[in-house]
Amino acid sequence: MASSDHQGNKDPTKTPRTDGTPSPGTSCPVHNHAAEEAKRNGLRKALVRHRDYVKISVPEGKGNRLPSEWWKTFIALFYAVLNLVLTTVMITVVHERVPPKESSPPLPDKFFDYIDRVKWAFTVTEVNGMVLVSIWCIQLLFHRYKAIIARRYFFILGTLYMYRCITMYVTTLPVPGMHMVCAPKLHGDSQAKLQRVLQLLSGGGLSITGSHLLCGDFLYSGHTVILTLTYLFLKEYSPRSFWWYHLLCWLTAAVGVVCILVAHEHYSVDVVVAYFITTRLFYWYHTMANLQTLKCSPNNYLTHTWWNPVFNFFERNIQTHVPCSFCWPITWPPACLKNPCKKYSMVQSGREE
Repeated sequence: MASSDHQGNKDPTKTPRTDGTPSPGTSCPVHNHAAEEAKRNGLRKALVRHRDYVKISVPEGKGNRLPSEWWKTFIALFYAVLNLVLTTVMITVVHERVPPKESSPPLPDKFFDYIDRVKWAFTVTEVNGMVLVSIWCIQLLFHRYKAIIARRYFFILGTLYMYRCITMYVTTLPVPGMHMVCAPKLHGDSQAKLQRVLQLLSGGGLSITGSHLLCGDFLYSGHTVILTLTYLFLKEYSPRSFWWYHLLCWLTAAVGVVCILVAHEHYSVDVVVAYFITTRLFYWYHTMANLQTLKCSPNNYLTHTWWNPVFNFFERNIQTHVPCSFCWPITWPPACLKNPCKKYSMVQSGREE
């Protein structure tokens, strides 16, 4: 009778041994598991012997999808201030070209045909503007990502006032009402013009401060820009559930804009153009900022705007939508007094008793 090892032409190397040890071609899962356990136990003992904790240094700011980058915010602030100053200079220049109201009466305006002038209406506009800006400053102060939001506000505001410089210069409109009192023309007196620029800047360009006695800054309305832009930022960076807050801010801005026309301080076209340019620029900028896919998309025609390189500079490291999150503007204790060990993640190893 033939041996069982030769039945079926089986390979003798695959036959298990009778002495209890596995053959070279097979593996024992029990023995492998025991070996892995031994390695893990040895690693634990080594960690316990040398150090109870492993310090993993976390670089500050690494992986932050919403970096503050305050230095960029100060650049945006400088850009806004520069354009505000240029606007003031341009008002002084254009004032010399405004035709006298006796020879060039106000242009026809449908709103003026139906609504008579109210003297105190423009004061309401400026008070509403100051209230909105004050509320915006408080909201911005308590926002967690104030640096990002502030530079967006400064850049859009500076760009709008730069556009206003251009429109004022290329087209000089006559005064919108016979009630307007314009300061006398200086006819090339540079020193007196500089004094007027400083007077406008010191009074914030407001009529209630008595600093704005110049004419010609009609197309388009700067008051409408401030009211509209501030409301848009107040709504965008506040909780969506605060509908009453949004409604009050909208009413404040809307009443201010309407009172500009009721006071006959601007033509209707000045207000319409200001509203259109302000809202379009705000929506374009935030569409590109909130949709990451648009930043590098070859089919995004918004990248053809002249300010796209500036946008990329400010928004390059902003990798997500800015959430509505608030915190106290001043923390205690300051960061310099906090425990530096908190910058590490401590992983405690297991001890074997």
